[in-house]
Amino acid sequence: MIERKEGTAARSRSRWYWLLAPPFPALLVPALYAHADPSLFGFPFFYWYQFVWVVLTAGLTAIVFVKTR
Repeated sequence: MIERKEGTAARSRSRWYWLLAPPFPALLVPALYAHADPSLFGFPFFYWYQFVWVVLTAGLTAIVFVKTR
């Protein structure tokens, strides 16, 4: 019975790792963001889209770290 609890905990903990997946398709398909418009504060979409994902990915990584610790 203890073994089953550990397996369940490990399984539920591994679900948090799915939060690390969205940055990959969002940044590995340049056709999604390889254009200049709309600009934000004078920066083309290409640049600020990637920067937003850097911040989001750091946040997602922090959440996964805390939840799987």
